[in-house]
Amino acid sequence: MKRANLSSVKIAGKRALIRADLNVPLNDKGEVTDALRIEESLATVRHVLKNGGSVVMMSHLGRPKGPGDKKLMMNAVAKVMEQKLGTKVVKLDGCVEPEIQKRTKALKPGEVILLENVRFYPEEQESKEDFAKKLAVHGDFFVGDAFGTVHRPDASVAIVPKFLKPAVAGLLLEKELNAFEKILGKPESPFVVILGGAKVSDKIPVIDNLLAKANEILIGGGMAYTFLKVKGFKIGSSLLDDKNLATAEKILKNAEAKKVSVLLPVDHVVADSPDAASGQVVKGSFEKGMGLDIGPETRELFRKRILGARTVVWNGPLGMFEKKPFREGSLLVAKALSESKAFTVIGGGDTAAAIAEFGLESRMGHVSTGGGASLELLSGKPLPGVEALDPA
Repeated sequence: MKRANLSSVKIAGKRALIRADLNVPLNDKGEVTDALRIEESLATVRHVLKNGGSVVMMSHLGRPKGPGDKKLMMNAVAKVMEQKLGTKVVKLDGCVEPEIQKRTKALKPGEVILLENVRFYPEEQESKEDFAKKLAVHGDFFVGDAFGTVHRPDASVAIVPKFLKPAVAGLLLEKELNAFEKILGKPESPFVVILGGAKVSDKIPVIDNLLAKANEILIGGGMAYTFLKVKGFKIGSSLLDDKNLATAEKILKNAEAKKVSVLLPVDHVVADSPDAASGQVVKGSFEKGMGLDIGPETRELFRKRILGARTVVWNGPLGMFEKKPFREGSLLVAKALSESKAFTVIGGGDTAAAIAEFGLESRMGHVSTGGGASLELLSGKPLPGVEALDPA
């Protein structure tokens, strides 16, 4: 995963075209509600400015319905960037038009420009080379720093680096890759993998890839009930991925053959629906209701495994943490990780959101900014936006 980085570039007097991931949540008023991705992207911007360069940034925002979707223009992002950077950020109203290219060509050292939402152009997700060539005009070198998007072959992510050299990793992308290298290279043992979330199908490639490295796999969340069903437990109306029952059975057999311990919930917080005011703790099988969180015995079981580990990766909440009655499992695991002496990696997406909600980000080894990219990496799949960069 090693790629050329900013240390290999003579920055002074040059324009850095940075593909960042500024895809942040907005409220009904169009205001940024969580600026984490913006904050994480600014380390690279500051580095370029400090070394005498200028910056042109590009990113997508949401899923626009078409060109000029006012709700998804980059204005609010530019405003927050400017506040946090302490430097004027000029937001332009396009990406590839001649007047936009003229403006970026005239950029002076110390100046920062943010282009409009690249997904306003269908050519972006169609990975069109002509579109990428027009984007490449904006810089003297390319910086890939959008970890949350590197698993996509989009024009601004994976095609622009073909036409703009050098093409290097930014500080955020480098930090992400280094953290996952500790997981995917030679993780210190005991290596514990915690998997949750709803779908077994999302995690099958992850389990297949990590079985060769992990000592234990702790499974919770909705996906646990497919494995419990395979083992003969009654699961009421809990989430069931019935298309992957055979796959779940195969995973358990493979784990046993490789002497990897797979721990499933031994008790559950069960309720009639996710909207229930509370749940009932049930051990083993249950005929009615749905499992919405791991129970107290399982929490303690998982906690002991975490505290005994030297390396831990967690991807997927262990219950419906968005609902207060069903968040204790995820919260206790997060607290255990915060107390652990292990190197801990939080795999982005909902898991990162849970950690943020619990206020424990600073106690983790690494909290990833990309859920989808994290899953692809943990699955052992190549990332187009990384592969496109210059080798180290």
